[in-house]
Amino acid sequence: MYDLIREKLDGKKVVLLGFGREGQASYSLIRKVLPEIHLAISDRNESLKENALLTSDPNVELLLGKSYLNRLSQFDVIIKTPGITLKDMDYPVPGESITSQTDLFLQVYFRQIVGVTGTKGKSTTSALLYHILKKAGRHALLLGNIGRPAFDLVDEIRPETVIVFEMSSHQLEYIKVAPHIAILLNLYQEHLDAYRSFLDYQLSKMNILKFQDSLDFFIFNADDDLILQRIAEKNAQSNFLPFSFNGSFPDGCFISDDKIIFSRNSKQEDVLDLNKKRKLKGNHNLGNIMSVICACKILGIETVIIQEGIAGFTGLEHRMEYVGLVEGIKFYNDSIATIPEACIEAVKALDQVDTLILGGFDRGIEYSVLARFLSTSSTRNFIFTGDAGQRIRAEFENIKRPDQQLFSINLFDEFLDIAFHCTKPGAICLLSPAAASYNEFQNFEMRGKRYKELVLGKSDQKQEKKN
Repeated sequence: MYDLIREKLDGKKVVLLGFGREGQASYSLIRKVLPEIHLAISDRNESLKENALLTSDPNVELLLGKSYLNRLSQFDVIIKTPGITLKDMDYPVPGESITSQTDLFLQVYFRQIVGVTGTKGKSTTSALLYHILKKAGRHALLLGNIGRPAFDLVDEIRPETVIVFEMSSHQLEYIKVAPHIAILLNLYQEHLDAYRSFLDYQLSKMNILKFQDSLDFFIFNADDDLILQRIAEKNAQSNFLPFSFNGSFPDGCFISDDKIIFSRNSKQEDVLDLNKKRKLKGNHNLGNIMSVICACKILGIETVIIQEGIAGFTGLEHRMEYVGLVEGIKFYNDSIATIPEACIEAVKALDQVDTLILGGFDRGIEYSVLARFLSTSSTRNFIFTGDAGQRIRAEFENIKRPDQQLFSINLFDEFLDIAFHCTKPGAICLLSPAAASYNEFQNFEMRGKRYKELVLGKSDQKQEKKN
């Protein structure tokens, strides 16, 4: 990695576009390799001019504030972080000058990487695969969009390391090399505020296949029509391993007679009995599990290890996470559900949902399918927040059943009293918003943590009164 940094950056005009977690990791690695190179930091955040690390560096130039994008064309190399979009720029920046931490990392380690992407499920899939690899005694690293910048872990990589890299559409946007094993779980409407069109978002995701060759593997959801459409447009060279609920393949994973079957060269093996209890709930997680089975088989993991790993995996925070039983009501946190499809799957998986909290920041996603689904569900109480919540309510208002109650709140915290008043004892109150959090929270994690604080705070208050 150090050699590539020298080759790509030494003697060049370099700007780090964005100085969040990933930008800081890029800065640290570059400074370790090229301590004297002149670096520009371009970011909307003007408070960076008070950053002690940057102000003590004589070879740093700060381009901050609203006009932070205006000088990009002056640089030979732009290392862009995922959180910044260039879709609204008034002037073009040469594409060949734009790279990213993901792109540079892939150029060095692509043969060791399992890249995981998809609109939903990529964190759970990445974490499950990592969990099984560790159980198998493999040296593995989990990094990327899941919260650990790739450059932070460069010194931990060995020749035998398996790198599980969760990849967002933003991280895939400017890559020129693909991971050796690529997983694409699904394509839904998401991040429409960051792309010129839904198609542009899909094409960013498809870069994970675009740059593969005949030695690589592409694991994908064969039930997703958008994925199939995008694949048909490409002259792909990699080895395909589809997974499906509906069909069987000579190579890939599918469900038959309540079992997950893995097939390679038409030789089939029963891998998982679906009648046995597992901690990952919901049909959508069966898709995640099938993709992981495919990756594990490519990597030579024994079936019994895969089975034990799946059985013992408890899932991740903010993903249909059980919060607790308070006043007879079961509370679940699914703050990660920022699109309608994720909300639908959560309601299906938790089949006792009596109260559902919906809404947040409105990114223009289509909600008619969600409204129709909710009108036929057993859920009785709906709490709407934010602009997205009001739009979901407008879709739902005229098709709801007479026994379904709708509540609108101005602030997220106001859900609590309604939930305790309306939810039946023994039933579930679920936060599964089908919308982003940015109207009140920095991210879905902060929204989920606030939900848990309020619910568990209510529990603590009840306990204090008893004492």
